[in-house]
Amino acid sequence: MDFTEKFVILDESYLPQMAELYKKAFAGEPWNDNWSNADQLAEYVKEISSSFHSLNYGLLVNGRLVALSIGMIRHWWEGTNYNIEEFCVSPDIQGKGTGSRFMKMIEEDIKKQGLSGIFLQTDNDKPSYKFYQKNGFNVLDSHVSFYKKVSNH
Repeated sequence: MDFTEKFVILDESYLPQMAELYKKAFAGEPWNDNWSNADQLAEYVKEISSSFHSLNYGLLVNGRLVALSIGMIRHWWEGTNYNIEEFCVSPDIQGKGTGSRFMKMIEEDIKKQGLSGIFLQTDNDKPSYKFYQKNGFNVLDSHVSFYKKVSNH
């Protein structure tokens, strides 16, 4: 079976497809995210994909969005990076090299733009941790994320 694969920059016209893929990718194990509120999901995807200096990539297979990377260009004293906020591949094609191929496409594009590197965060107890290590990402031992809950909601 032939298929066409296309690497694209995602704009707002892709928002519904981005939300659908994101929900599908994070609904099951190991994440179990409950995105049953469609309005909340749509606002989240719009919010993170429309930030200042946003840069959102997608991989289309036969016209269907199967992978996405939502992020932004961020300037720092050490250089300018692509910061990935969310990265996912459709669950029905995970484990077949699509994510690694997509990440290589992203790397090539940010190199062309003269960016220094890619920064992202993930949980160390999820499969994504090993995926990023396999794709050449290094753990920043001195980097820590903090969170403080301030309401009872």
